[in-house]
Amino acid sequence: MLSIVLVLVLASGVIELIIGNYFYDYAIKNDAKDFIPQGVSLDTENPNYEALNWYKNEVKKTLWTQESTDGLLLKSDYLENHSEKTVIIAHGYMGSRQDMGLYARMFYDLGYNVLLPDARGHGESEGDYVGFGWAERKDYQLWINQVIQKKGSDSKIILFGVSMGAATVMMTAGEKLPSQVKGVIEDCGYTTAKEELAYQQRQMFPKIPAIVSIPITSLVTKFRAGYFLGEADALQAVQKSRLPILFIHGTQDHFVPTSMGKRLYAAAKGNNSHNHLFLVSGAEHGEALKKDKSGYYQEVETFLFSIKL
Repeated sequence: MLSIVLVLVLASGVIELIIGNYFYDYAIKNDAKDFIPQGVSLDTENPNYEALNWYKNEVKKTLWTQESTDGLLLKSDYLENHSEKTVIIAHGYMGSRQDMGLYARMFYDLGYNVLLPDARGHGESEGDYVGFGWAERKDYQLWINQVIQKKGSDSKIILFGVSMGAATVMMTAGEKLPSQVKGVIEDCGYTTAKEELAYQQRQMFPKIPAIVSIPITSLVTKFRAGYFLGEADALQAVQKSRLPILFIHGTQDHFVPTSMGKRLYAAAKGNNSHNHLFLVSGAEHGEALKKDKSGYYQEVETFLFSIKL
């Protein structure tokens, strides 16, 4: 009887490890994902062609590099606009700095220098896993320091991110940052990596209970990437942060549900009088700027003006 129980326990453990490693490879290892569009097409029929082409082919870019605290070579494009104001832009899951031309143009036109890093494990930066904002928060602290070092102590820095990039800048905001960081704009970020992955699993793998798979995937992630999924917690970060934050979310976001954006705003609402939630009616995930360009620009400009930038 004891041997049967032992066999069952061992078999259960093996199955759990198989499941955990499968979901790690599916979501966290930085292989191409068939459920994520690969890059932004530079098509003349794209309504955003002008801004995308401007970033890719017209504006002068300088390559900046950074070594992470764990020895990865990270790369970034820097767009000089001869200003004391700099925005650091964080791209989304399995994206790259090449996808962010529309946002780069917006801030450049507002008079900002623009720094566009490739997150670890993305684009031209080294790394073999996705940190969901938790590992990346340390990298963005290094980029902040490099801006101050190169542009001077009178720098005024804004952090901006979309999707996973939004979670990244929120988690960065939860850290002790230099006084030169003046505010954060997050667009469609999730509350925690654990909640987001559980939500996605229920959509993609409804027959596998997340209550079983997520904990074992988190354990595998700790062994293979050095962090538990529960550590990547933007909700806790914005509760801690006293920086002004503009929260943006589409009302038809079914990848990172709109309810997450509302919860993030609620968690931070009382921390700073300039915190604000902008919901874009009908916008799907990452489509808020494309859905309501004039409203988006106005909200961003109003927020920056409110914090005297």
